[in-house]
Amino acid sequence: MNYIFKFPDIGEGLEEGTIVEWQVKKGQLVNVGDPLVTMETDKVVTDIPSPRTGTIAALYGKIGDIVKVGSALVEIQIEGTAEENAKSPQIEAVKEEGAGVVGTLEIAGNNAVLTASNEFVSADNHEKQMSKKVLATPVARALAKDLGIDIDQVNGTGPASRVMKDDILKFAEKKTSAKPKSSTAQIEIQNEQLVDVEPISQIRRTIAKNMIQSKHNAAHMTVFDEVEISELLRIRNKYKETYAEKNVKLTFLAFVLKSTALALKKFRALNSEMDLENNKMLYKKYYNIGIAIDTEKGLVVPVIKNVDKLSIFEIASKIQEFSSKAKDGKLSMEDFKDGTFTITSYGSIGGKFAVPVINYPQAAILGIGRLSKQPVVIKDDIKVGQVLPLSLSVDHRIADGADATKFLNAVMHYLNDPVSLLME
Repeated sequence: MNYIFKFPDIGEGLEEGTIVEWQVKKGQLVNVGDPLVTMETDKVVTDIPSPRTGTIAALYGKIGDIVKVGSALVEIQIEGTAEENAKSPQIEAVKEEGAGVVGTLEIAGNNAVLTASNEFVSADNHEKQMSKKVLATPVARALAKDLGIDIDQVNGTGPASRVMKDDILKFAEKKTSAKPKSSTAQIEIQNEQLVDVEPISQIRRTIAKNMIQSKHNAAHMTVFDEVEISELLRIRNKYKETYAEKNVKLTFLAFVLKSTALALKKFRALNSEMDLENNKMLYKKYYNIGIAIDTEKGLVVPVIKNVDKLSIFEIASKIQEFSSKAKDGKLSMEDFKDGTFTITSYGSIGGKFAVPVINYPQAAILGIGRLSKQPVVIKDDIKVGQVLPLSLSVDHRIADGADATKFLNAVMHYLNDPVSLLME
């Protein structure tokens, strides 16, 4: 029998993925767990394993194609008895005129398959099932995609109104003849190639969607302040060589994470989530902080779990681990789960202040600006200080200005006097 494996939901809220690389080819024998295809989702690049042992009969899609969750990925030919085959999804081979069998199609039905036990579906139900997905040969689907044609708009002339290759060609011809001719100016612009056109990556598509969702659902308010951290840098410089001997890079970000976690324990509103549908507030008693990391493909936010319980060394190790994995594209779905607060550090590339966008549905996000030397007043004396700018955005529905300011003051206290991190 033939088994069609559909793209599964490998993460919370996943809707689609992009084919990065096929790991198999038609005619290849695969075992359960063997990688079939490498897919890029909104957060990770991961291999999709085979759920069955058998021979690859067909691959659906080419590199760069976007595949929706639930859409066919691979067709696997599996050995089985006649009785087993009668109970399994039936696959119909369809021929294009003048060619051999070009592919197989899954017939729509209950759960998108038609089995021996439900082949006599009523006419009304059959019409509803067929409306879910236009029947078409693989050749016709591939041609429609190449020509940018919505196959749902094409009337099929094949068996059971199946869309054939000739139907696509005729539709394309009508569409072309109906288009108005481009003006001379438009043609000249096209010829000069003044615009580079590139597909939007999965990560960038998700970033765009999440930013709009955050702006539409949270009432953003941002508080700005600066903290003098000369003592923190002195301690960092004292121990960075010791950490380096253990292959760990000690940055002041580790101190920021620890300070943030302890401050969150004092101001629970900033470690919460609003559930308007159930009229509830969710105050979280665990402190999982996401760190925004810039990659070539876009911003990713892996989450360091239980920061309040970790030492500075453990936090620094996690920061280094996630930075390395993000650079190599090896972050897993587990690395992104259950964040309660986010920190973004734009200062490393030169920014001072910003208005960070909340990682919805979280309540707040802390931005770290560029560290700089500035004159500061310490006990009525003017000295050269190391000043770190901070920008805190909060959901004003959840936290008011007083809570935001008090929380930021607590973070600044820990950073200004890092020994206090050990005194709590």
